[in-house]
Amino acid sequence: MQVLCYFLLCLLGCEAAPAADEVVFLPGLQKQPSFRHYSGYLSVSDGKHLHYWFVESQKNPSSDPVVLWLNGGPGCSSLDGLLTEHGPFLIQDDGATLQYNPYSWNKIANMLYLESPAGVGFSYSDNKKYVTNDTEVSMNNFLALKEFFRLFPEFSSNELFLTGESYGGIYIPTLAERVMEDGSLNLQGVAVGNGMSSYEMNDNSLVYFAYYHGLLGSRLWAELQTFCCSDGKCNFYNNQNQNCTASLLEVQDIVYSSGLNMYNLYASCPGGVHPRVSVEQGQLVIRDLGHLFINSRWNQKLLGLASLHKSVRLDPPCTNSTPSSLYLNNAFVRGALHISPEALDWVICSSEVNLNYGRLYLDVRKQYLKLLSALKYRVLVYNGDVDMACNFLGDEWFVESLQQQVEVQRRPWLYDDVDGRQVGGFVKEFDNIAFLTVKGSGHMVPTDKPVAAFTMFTRFIQRQPY
Repeated sequence: MQVLCYFLLCLLGCEAAPAADEVVFLPGLQKQPSFRHYSGYLSVSDGKHLHYWFVESQKNPSSDPVVLWLNGGPGCSSLDGLLTEHGPFLIQDDGATLQYNPYSWNKIANMLYLESPAGVGFSYSDNKKYVTNDTEVSMNNFLALKEFFRLFPEFSSNELFLTGESYGGIYIPTLAERVMEDGSLNLQGVAVGNGMSSYEMNDNSLVYFAYYHGLLGSRLWAELQTFCCSDGKCNFYNNQNQNCTASLLEVQDIVYSSGLNMYNLYASCPGGVHPRVSVEQGQLVIRDLGHLFINSRWNQKLLGLASLHKSVRLDPPCTNSTPSSLYLNNAFVRGALHISPEALDWVICSSEVNLNYGRLYLDVRKQYLKLLSALKYRVLVYNGDVDMACNFLGDEWFVESLQQQVEVQRRPWLYDDVDGRQVGGFVKEFDNIAFLTVKGSGHMVPTDKPVAAFTMFTRFIQRQPY
């Protein structure tokens, strides 16, 4: 009987993945993949159904780690990470075809892309209400992880890493705080790219970033120093001086409204320069996903404008999401991915989720210190160094503020590409946490620097020196 039970368990384990969720034919590919991938829903609390797309590792799925990926916003789809950053299939400009990505992160890991919270992408709620906040999202992401491992028990003992980008800087550490307390989940580490870690540090550092990248000029810099600074310390975050506020509005206009690509200062602006807010065919279009100057009057203006329109679209500035939207809204693609008829049309970012989102955490210092105090998790904070949405300097200040023991002083890190060994950026390593920059990259590091990003990711999950 013991032998029989053993073989039955083995059989169940081999067939544990939900067969109905397996993607057997994905439109747009010349050749179907050699690895398995799945798309379906993870049901969490209060009738919420979070869409996932799980791609098994191309190396050794049974033993390779499971890596969760979350894009930010809040309100933006993680399928953007899959289709334009580090997934195995990259969308082409025609919005119909996919090409294999030679630097896909599933070359060495099982990648779980989760569209969160409900209302984002193909994720939905039975009651169609999409008001949420940081705490509720972290709980539902945790419940989604638990549901994933219930559906895929064969991966439950694999190493688990939590990774994300942008507002993922809030999503990931608040989720990790829950995951680390669940002994059934084999959490090994956390990585956040160009993340929102502290609003105050992000706001304060952006002004220095902008000035030293030649954006502000001597007159405005002198005014900022006069009105926002005293005793050698500047407050560009919540300064009550009206002259300081006026100067910061100038900074905001330069960063956001002058036509610069806030996600990559040195890149062009796809689609050209547009106003931050416009009305197109009766629909209010907001091109704004910055996390800067959270206390500014601009944010209040956005909410007021949105309340006046029945239809609001949120488009990240200087990005082209048309190919992904065309592909994912194709009826054959939706069928292949088992998308529920209850799901809305796919858009890169949900205005409803974003505008109704409760930002409860203004920094995540407590969560990082809790992770680091366990002395067993590998933590990486990495930044493309020409991003202005979540700039490298603010995240570097944040990591330094954790006051961990320095193991390796700041130095260049290297990687190999077709032109030989290159400087990938700079890294400083502490006990269990590292801060790393990716030279010449913007907000979406794997899109801008795929070889460097894959090298960094490999060294992170394989615990190699950077």
